[in-house]
Amino acid sequence: MSQPLQGKVALVAGASRGAGRGIAVELGAAGATVYVTGRTTREKRSEYDRPETIEDTADLVTEAGGHGIAVPTDHLDPAQVRTLVDRVADEQGRLDILVNDVWGGEKLFEWDSPVWEHDLDNGLRLLRLAVETHAITSHHALPLLLRHPGGLVVEMTDGTAEYNRDNYRSTFFYDLAKWSVLRMAFALGHELGPRGATAVALTPGWLRSEMMLDHYEVREENWRDALGIVPHFAISETPRYVGRAVAALAADPDVARFNGESLSSGGLAQVYGFTDLDGSRPDAWRYLVEVQDAGKPADVTGYR
Repeated sequence: MSQPLQGKVALVAGASRGAGRGIAVELGAAGATVYVTGRTTREKRSEYDRPETIEDTADLVTEAGGHGIAVPTDHLDPAQVRTLVDRVADEQGRLDILVNDVWGGEKLFEWDSPVWEHDLDNGLRLLRLAVETHAITSHHALPLLLRHPGGLVVEMTDGTAEYNRDNYRSTFFYDLAKWSVLRMAFALGHELGPRGATAVALTPGWLRSEMMLDHYEVREENWRDALGIVPHFAISETPRYVGRAVAALAADPDVARFNGESLSSGGLAQVYGFTDLDGSRPDAWRYLVEVQDAGKPADVTGYR
């Protein structure tokens, strides 16, 4: 099995579950040493109260062929993040890939509630978790990443710049959070590019995360049973798909051509040729525009 990231060191901030876990595992499969961070451990859960832990993710990274290292970290606490980065520097002497995937907002936003009706404390907490964590992590981690040329920063969000520019994302706080992360990648591109590193924003499509599967009361093995409730769920993808997108970017010697840009898992699959676990290449954001948002019946023909 090819391991193009052998010798590379990655930090996936927010890797307890979902896209972060999928990314960490695929970076491991490509041979990287992956520091896996989050607040849910085998000893303590975050307010999510979910069973997935950073230790589980680190084990999956190692099983995939890499070296997974779990480090409990609250990325809203600058001191904890500084300690994390100091540990990476002491143990590895380098950082090649930073994935800012901290989110934590699923239980904080209210669909279709205008800002004056939305719970203010929840909305502000969402912005802190989704935006402030990324800024804190970049502030402390980027000097280490810049020690060696060719570093990559991936800002994880929901929606491409084109889609989010033209579409209201359901609530003031959610819309603002996801657009802010897109802008972060753009700004980091300007700051990192001249210094030999690359920053991009990346979105998965309709993600079959653990929480999404639970929401539809299905498992990965029988996820298609949910299509009777939500037919457009047929375009969904596993977290490993966007993980393969990150691994492909990290292994690309010409990744700087994407500096500052907004990318998607489906779009990058067309560039690099990787597939989801089932061998398909779902292109969710094109599907959303051309099929779902256009009011057409669910039909993924030509989209996966």
